[in-house]
Amino acid sequence: MKVLKNSFIQIQVNPVGAELSSIKGQKSHTELMWSGDSNIWNGISPILFPIVGGLKNDSFTHDGKSYQLPRHGFARRNDQFTLVEESNSKLTFSLTSNEDTRKKYPFEFDFFITYELKDNEITITYKTVNKGNSNMFFSIGAHPAFKCPVFEGETYQDYVLEFNHEESSKRQLLNYDGLYNLETEHVFTTPNSIELTNDLFDKDALVFTDLKSDVITLKSKINGDILSVKFSGWPYMGIWAKPNAPFVCIEPWLGLADHINTNQELSEKIGIITLKEKDSHTASYSIIINNKF
Repeated sequence: MKVLKNSFIQIQVNPVGAELSSIKGQKSHTELMWSGDSNIWNGISPILFPIVGGLKNDSFTHDGKSYQLPRHGFARRNDQFTLVEESNSKLTFSLTSNEDTRKKYPFEFDFFITYELKDNEITITYKTVNKGNSNMFFSIGAHPAFKCPVFEGETYQDYVLEFNHEESSKRQLLNYDGLYNLETEHVFTTPNSIELTNDLFDKDALVFTDLKSDVITLKSKINGDILSVKFSGWPYMGIWAKPNAPFVCIEPWLGLADHINTNQELSEKIGIITLKEKDSHTASYSIIINNKF
């Protein structure tokens, strides 16, 4: 693990997958990330690249050829990330296209993820560089899983997600293959909050495509604010947990899973980003922990 800390916060990043694996405040040293228990779900904060969610039949087409690519792509748990920058406040890892990635995804790229600390805030930045001679099509998603409940004596039902604006958005429902089936459902408990319950994720993730909010706060009804995820500029949001598991994922996305009526052409995929040859794309979000930690 690579450790990064200041007087407010300490994080750990696993070089395998460049995965954020621990967040602790320097006052209480309380762990705020999910443990990654393999008996339930072994992720902690996997990187979703070069797609978000699943493809129909786990495949896409490009330039008349078909490619197989697993759900959420190949960056998560990838052992080919390299640490390229390390300072007192910053860690940057990179993943470069290679023979293995080209079999699944026929583009030349450099992909960077940077973790930077400033006071009680962690900024996570993704930079994608198209090294090829034609357009590159990709998506990026974050998937941080936060411990819930945090304190002894609390239950999952003692927690709520608060949005910084009133919302009229409905969740986009997924079918059994993880594809959007064009159906929607109300899930907000109040205009700006969703209460966490053990059955909230029985139909898979809550996916929103038209939120007004750009900050979601995980809050204990007993102990107050835990942390906030700030995601200005990210058009999609996923919220997920394994049913009855003690965590919740707050996931800013630049991309979506396939719809059931997709033609599987990558360049026409909903939510796909088009990056011109030799160009780059950058996106950031942040996690802000409450000062009590």
